[in-house]
Amino acid sequence: PRSLSLSLPSSSPMNKTKKLVASVSTLLRRRTYYPSNFRCNPLATVAVSSQTYLSRESLQPCSAKPLPISVGELQFSGRDFCSESCDKRSSVCWNCGFSSAFLFCESCRSIQPVDHSVDYFQIFGLEKKYELDPGSLEGKYKDWQKKLHPDLVHQKSQKERDYAAEQSAKVTEAMRTLNKRLSRAMYIMKLNGIHVNEEETITDPTLLMEIMEVREAIAEANDSKELNQIRSQVQEKLKQWSDSFDEAFQSQRFDEAVKCIQRMTYYERACEEIVKKL
Repeated sequence: PRSLSLSLPSSSPMNKTKKLVASVSTLLRRRTYYPSNFRCNPLATVAVSSQTYLSRESLQPCSAKPLPISVGELQFSGRDFCSESCDKRSSVCWNCGFSSAFLFCESCRSIQPVDHSVDYFQIFGLEKKYELDPGSLEGKYKDWQKKLHPDLVHQKSQKERDYAAEQSAKVTEAMRTLNKRLSRAMYIMKLNGIHVNEEETITDPTLLMEIMEVREAIAEANDSKELNQIRSQVQEKLKQWSDSFDEAFQSQRFDEAVKCIQRMTYYERACEEIVKKL
């Protein structure tokens, strides 16, 4: 139960104090209702003078804006209050109980079970945005595999060997997904609740003609020098559409972003065809 600190005149009799506490409690019980997502701040106080004020910090939904709410003689005011649990996910090691274990426990060096709510950007400690430095992935990926690779726990319990296989696979998949422009674009759209059908047919005649010409050039190339020249041109096109996607995504023009991904798909496949032929 939440305790309220009441500031009363020193001359007030004890029976008046009891009545005042009862009246405030009754007023709150009868005339107010708060959803289950309200938080209670035990440090909040109620000051009683000519009017009664209840600090809004004592009851505040995590996502609410600081708007005044009047309930009879009660005036709610203050700043937004939200506990750290709204922003941070606490992970407790299954083996030793260490409270800051993430993928791997630094205290007892046990591999942790996969947390499916952790996204690929969080694994690498990156901001959730499209443009990133590939070098920031490589180093962190190697660091994780030095801790999570299944070969490192072959003498441990079957449970931890299973954890190692699952965590190592997830980190590898995260690396592959974020390392390429196309898969990274599709993944960040997925995180925003947007599914992209990369197989959807494109009807833009200019793009279709350009792709046909690229494929013909790949098929007719006689040596690696020609293929590398074609790949350089295709990668430039891929980069242009990648930049267009980033701009559209940041501006939340998601329909346009989807079209950029569909075009990136064509150029990505052209690059793959060149690599196979080299």
